[in-house]
Amino acid sequence: MINEQICSILTDHKNWLSDHTQGMKADLRKANLRGANLRGADLRKADLRGADLRGADLREADLGG
Repeated sequence: MINEQICSILTDHKNWLSDHTQGMKADLRKANLRGANLRGADLRKADLRGADLRGADLREADLGG
Protein backbone atom coordinates (compact mmCIF):
# COMPACT_ATOMS: atom_id res chain seq x y z
CA MET A 1 0.00 0.00 0.00
CA ILE A 2 1.37 3.42 -0.94
CA ASN A 3 2.03 5.95 1.85
CA GLU A 4 -0.39 8.43 0.23
CA GLN A 5 -3.15 5.84 0.39
CA ILE A 6 -2.40 5.08 4.04
CA CYS A 7 -2.42 8.79 4.91
CA SER A 8 -5.77 9.27 3.17
CA ILE A 9 -7.30 6.24 4.93
CA LEU A 10 -5.99 7.40 8.31
CA THR A 11 -7.33 10.93 7.77
CA ASP A 12 -10.77 9.57 6.86
CA HIS A 13 -10.63 7.25 9.87
CA LYS A 14 -9.71 10.10 12.22
CA ASN A 15 -12.70 12.09 10.94
CA TRP A 16 -14.95 9.03 11.36
CA LEU A 17 -13.78 8.56 14.95
CA SER A 18 -14.72 12.17 15.73
CA ASP A 19 -18.11 12.04 14.01
CA HIS A 20 -19.50 8.86 12.44
CA THR A 21 -21.24 10.96 9.78
CA GLN A 22 -17.84 12.20 8.53
CA GLY A 23 -15.00 10.28 6.94
CA MET A 24 -14.93 6.49 6.90
CA LYS A 25 -13.89 3.69 9.22
CA ALA A 26 -10.48 2.32 8.18
CA ASP A 27 -10.79 -0.98 6.33
CA LEU A 28 -7.27 -2.36 6.19
CA ARG A 29 -8.19 -6.03 5.97
CA LYS A 30 -5.41 -8.00 4.33
CA ALA A 31 -3.52 -4.77 3.61
CA ASN A 32 0.21 -4.96 3.01
CA LEU A 33 1.50 -2.60 5.70
CA ARG A 34 4.97 -4.13 5.94
CA GLY A 35 7.41 -1.51 7.11
CA ALA A 36 4.72 1.21 7.17
CA ASN A 37 5.23 4.21 9.39
CA LEU A 38 2.15 4.05 11.63
CA ARG A 39 3.85 5.73 14.56
CA GLY A 40 1.26 7.54 16.68
CA ALA A 41 -1.60 6.53 14.36
CA ASP A 42 -5.08 6.38 15.85
CA LEU A 43 -6.23 2.95 14.69
CA ARG A 44 -8.97 2.48 17.26
CA LYS A 45 -11.76 0.36 15.82
CA ALA A 46 -9.93 0.01 12.46
CA ASP A 47 -10.36 -3.35 10.74
CA LEU A 48 -6.87 -4.84 10.56
CA ARG A 49 -7.86 -8.50 10.17
CA GLY A 50 -5.25 -10.30 8.12
CA ALA A 51 -3.14 -7.16 7.61
CA ASP A 52 0.60 -7.73 7.25
CA LEU A 53 2.17 -5.46 9.88
CA ARG A 54 5.62 -7.05 9.89
CA GLY A 55 8.23 -4.39 10.45
CA ALA A 56 5.62 -1.62 10.76
CA ASP A 57 6.42 1.17 13.20
CA LEU A 58 3.53 1.03 15.67
CA ARG A 59 5.16 3.00 18.48
CA GLU A 60 2.60 5.11 20.28
CA ALA A 61 -0.17 3.88 17.93
CA ASP A 62 -3.60 3.34 19.47
CA LEU A 63 -4.90 -0.09 18.48
CA GLY A 64 -7.80 -0.21 20.92
CA GLY A 65 -11.08 -1.83 19.90
